[in-house]
Amino acid sequence: MKRKTRNKIVVTVLLLGAAAVLIGGTLALILTAGTWKVKLKESQEKVCNKGWECSGTKYCCNQTITDFFKVYQFENLFAKRNFPVAKAVGFWDYQAFITAASLFENQGFCTTGGIDMQMMELCAFLGHVGAKTSCGYGVATGGPTAWGLCYNHEMSPDQGYCDDSYTQWPCVKGAEYYGRGAIPVYWNFNYGAAGDGLKVDLLHHPELLEQNATLAFAAAMWRWMTPIKKKQPSAHEAFTGVWKPTKNDTLSKRLPGFGATMNLLYGESICGRGFIDEMNVIISHYQYYLDLMGFGRERSGLNLDCAEQAPFNPAPKKDDEQQPTGGQKPSG
Repeated sequence: MKRKTRNKIVVTVLLLGAAAVLIGGTLALILTAGTWKVKLKESQEKVCNKGWECSGTKYCCNQTITDFFKVYQFENLFAKRNFPVAKAVGFWDYQAFITAASLFENQGFCTTGGIDMQMMELCAFLGHVGAKTSCGYGVATGGPTAWGLCYNHEMSPDQGYCDDSYTQWPCVKGAEYYGRGAIPVYWNFNYGAAGDGLKVDLLHHPELLEQNATLAFAAAMWRWMTPIKKKQPSAHEAFTGVWKPTKNDTLSKRLPGFGATMNLLYGESICGRGFIDEMNVIISHYQYYLDLMGFGRERSGLNLDCAEQAPFNPAPKKDDEQQPTGGQKPSG
């Protein structure tokens, strides 16, 4: 091979190598720049601190609950909770609610979106609470919507709600897992999951939910903010529109709104059964609180009911007669 030809080959190889290094370096630089931009965006995302109630996240830049929900409004919504005939006189109070809420406001609990959405979420959450703790049925003055927070536990449980087949949170000898709290918790597996989420040993001490109002509210808020299963929304996400339904959700008539929160919290015990009383009572509490807060039930939002929704988590057939409202099993 002639020296001239050989030199050309060497030069060509060197040039190709240099080009490869240059291209590789450019790609690495682009990828690094992209990663840097993402990290920069994350680092530049505005966060706010509002003292003990909310700090360290973007949600705290919005109004916090105490900005738009005062003690007199709490008293108005739950005016009959301390009447002598109520079953939890002296237990529930505004400060317990706000203290519990401070654990979740930096995650978006009633701090997501603008003031309209925040007000709606507050009334939606309290609508569930009021409906599940009301004792104002029958001939009680004012009807059921006036008697929220009457109870803090199930009065006459007919079983201990122990499911021995659920080994992740096994039943503790002597503990009873009947309904307790602001959105009543049933069954050992739900006490175990909530306890893990709140870092309180509710599996061994379920009675804490009827002894401590802050913890009782916090357990309800934890359930509101936490998906039952992976790849499903929380009630909070479904209500505020953070959740984007899949094609299967749409075909199952599951869409963002108050109806989906009932589906996620209670499943087929409430939803997919037409306009049954149990569902209508929860909706009526939500709308009643919107009215009392001066927001108005005409602004309840879309997809208010779950009458025709397929359940997110159908209960196994063997549990149909055992699982009360709120008895859905969480994922591990």
